[in-house]
Amino acid sequence: MWAEQGGYRGSELLFYDFHTGNVYKPFDKKRNTVYGAPVYVEKFLYFLQGDYDSKKVTLYRYMPEKILEKVVQLNMEDVNLYNLIIIGNPLYIISQEAEDGFRCYYPDKISFPLKEQQSVILIEDGKVYIEEWVEEGWDVAAGRATDQYKYYNRIIIKDFAGNTISEELGCLNQSADGDWWIS
Repeated sequence: MWAEQGGYRGSELLFYDFHTGNVYKPFDKKRNTVYGAPVYVEKFLYFLQGDYDSKKVTLYRYMPEKILEKVVQLNMEDVNLYNLIIIGNPLYIISQEAEDGFRCYYPDKISFPLKEQQSVILIEDGKVYIEEWVEEGWDVAAGRATDQYKYYNRIIIKDFAGNTISEELGCLNQSADGDWWIS
């Protein structure tokens, strides 16, 4: 879409230190370059950079004024850019959508189908945690809920081959210290 409009103007990635008031910018704004949401893991900031000119997606590890290094670089042709994100500890580069399913590109190659209502939330200890929203009692023809309507979330845990290990009702939540729990 952007190519049809002459290219993307580029985006900037800024990090703010609320204690000092300093603002850090690992890269100057560059045409046809975008950034994914940063993730903080083990005292480093990680983020994805998509460079449409070079056709590369790069995972960077960053500590303002100290470290800016490439962790891995992928060819855009080898990844689905839709919903491309980094999650987990250690970090995984993944994409997910109903048509293409779940795909992990780094550090392991993993893929399996997802339902339309499912999203991968976490990968940890060789397990993929999927949150699924469920609606029961919805009248599709009338476009409204019936008297038996129920909405809830379910957590599905799968292995890297896509085999279901367990399922339980609830939502996956992360605390400020990074721990996860099902509520």
